[in-house]
Amino acid sequence: MKKMRFVLAALPLVFLASTPPPQDNPMTFFITSAGPGDGANLGGLAGADRHCAALAEAAGSDGMTWHAYLSTTGSGGVNASDRIGTGPWHNSKGVLVARDLAHLHSNGVNLTKQTQLTEKGDEVNGRGDSPNMHDIITGSQMDGTALPGDDDTTCSNWTSNGEGSARVGHHDRNGGGQNPTSWNSAHGSRGCSQENLQGTGGNGFFYCFAIN
Repeated sequence: MKKMRFVLAALPLVFLASTPPPQDNPMTFFITSAGPGDGANLGGLAGADRHCAALAEAAGSDGMTWHAYLSTTGSGGVNASDRIGTGPWHNSKGVLVARDLAHLHSNGVNLTKQTQLTEKGDEVNGRGDSPNMHDIITGSQMDGTALPGDDDTTCSNWTSNGEGSARVGHHDRNGGGQNPTSWNSAHGSRGCSQENLQGTGGNGFFYCFAIN
C-alpha cells in the first residue's frame, strides 16, 4: 500500500517535467525609437521600410521583412493596411497586440501606451509627458486606408519636409483632433518638417510591422 502511494505521488512530478516550456513570441510590431531625422521626408515607402528593417536588425530581430504602416495617395497609391501582412503581431516584450487585420482595426485591439513599445522595448512619451511625442505618422484613415480627396495627408507620399501635412494617430489613445482616441487617424500635423511634427505633439515616429 505504501509503495502504491509513492508511485501516485510521483506522477504529477513526471507530468510537470514533461510539459514543454512556453515559447517566446518574436517581435513583429514596434514604434520607431527614432525617425530618419528629416521630418516626414522618409524617402518614400521604400525608405521608411528600410528604416524599420535597420532598427529591427539593430534590436536583434533577424529573418523578417518589415514594412512601415503608411498609406500613399494619388496614382499608384496604397493603403497602410495592405502593406503589413495578416498577423498576428506581438510587441518587443512578446505581448499580443493584434491577432489579424480585423482585430488591428477594431475597438478591441490591444494598442495602448503600455503595449505600443519601440523596438528597444521602451515606452514612447504620451500626453502629459515632456515632450509629448504621441503623434505617430500614418497618412491613414481608421480602417487603414488612404484618405480620399486632394488634400496632402501624406507629406507628398513621405518625400516632403516642408509644405503639406501628415495624418497621425495617438499611440496613447488620448488627446485632441477629430478622432482623439484613434491610434492611427487622430488628426493632421501642422506641417511636414521635424519642427512642425514636434509642434503638434510628435517626433516623426511611425509604426513598423513584420509581414512574415
